[in-house]
Amino acid sequence: MKAESTFSLKDQLLNAEKVAYLAGLIAAAYPKFPSAAFRTKVGEGFAELELKQRIAHITAALHASLPRRYDDALAIIVAALPPELDPSRTDDDYGDFIIAPLSLFVATYGCTSEHLSASLAALRQITKRFSAEDAIRYFLNAFPDETLAFLSDCAADDNYHVRRLASEGSRPLLPWAQRLSIDYRAPLPILDVLFGDRTRYVTRSVANHLNDISKIDPDVVLDRLRRWRAEGRQTPAEMQFITTHALRALVKRGHAEALELMGFGTASEITIVELKTSTPRVRIGDEFRFSLTLRADRPQRVLVDYVMTFAGDGRVKRQKVFRLKQVELQPNEAVTLTKAHPMRLMTTRSLHPGEHQIAVHVNGIPRGTLTFELL
Repeated sequence: MKAESTFSLKDQLLNAEKVAYLAGLIAAAYPKFPSAAFRTKVGEGFAELELKQRIAHITAALHASLPRRYDDALAIIVAALPPELDPSRTDDDYGDFIIAPLSLFVATYGCTSEHLSASLAALRQITKRFSAEDAIRYFLNAFPDETLAFLSDCAADDNYHVRRLASEGSRPLLPWAQRLSIDYRAPLPILDVLFGDRTRYVTRSVANHLNDISKIDPDVVLDRLRRWRAEGRQTPAEMQFITTHALRALVKRGHAEALELMGFGTASEITIVELKTSTPRVRIGDEFRFSLTLRADRPQRVLVDYVMTFAGDGRVKRQKVFRLKQVELQPNEAVTLTKAHPMRLMTTRSLHPGEHQIAVHVNGIPRGTLTFELL
């Protein structure tokens, strides 16, 4: 069973109104631009396309409507860019998604040795309006040395959107983007610069970048974080944020060194006194409720997660990790934690009646299980 949704992200981000806005920007910079024909061409089959398909569709329509000579078309695109995003902000300023086709235009038609310098310079300007993190990956794959040098320069830019591009665009596992052919260690010198950034938008990207690498090579991530802590170029609070965010995948897996770096003790010194549920049978739409009581032999930080194993439909059962609580335990102090987990239908998650299980993890180590039946 899966919930239905009336909200459409693709319709919210890319629609006829947004296309008209983009056409207006370009027409203001290039009066010969056939705005009406462009909008008509974009509208052909637009409703059936998914988000990334819409971006590619708009890009193709731009190519058909702009001058054939790439240099001329690029000059128009750069001249048509709206004002830069507010430089006084430091986070959550993502810009307008309709700008994405402009960076894809550069990646699709300008990723050549002849146009390399001009194309990279254009992406530097476009990313100040909407992130060019996907487009830059075309260049990293085609011209790795030149593009890494460009991103190294971006890491020192005054504009924090440009600095973020250096980290976000070179992430090994960037969502919704093509994979990179470069070695995952190649951008590490860029992260060595950016981890000390004073902008959360940038440091979050650095942490996400490290979290990607942790799925490939945990030791590289742990060594980097230790080195950065020792350098002292970041405030303690922000360094803790970077560490927590960068190690989240390893912590979920119970990686001992990651938990130690996070300051959590050993699970063997922690006792689950009681683990119980008041809802052994739950209907879809209701809550599964459980509680547990912890006691420690010495003062320490404790991270409690639970892994839910969902009943399946005959295939491999799905598991998902949920954070329960982070607590500070004193010697022989008993702390009781409770949780009400909603078993509601979601558009991104199916639910099947049958036996479900949770495994409680204390500092990454499984310490007890409970089962319940979903009706």
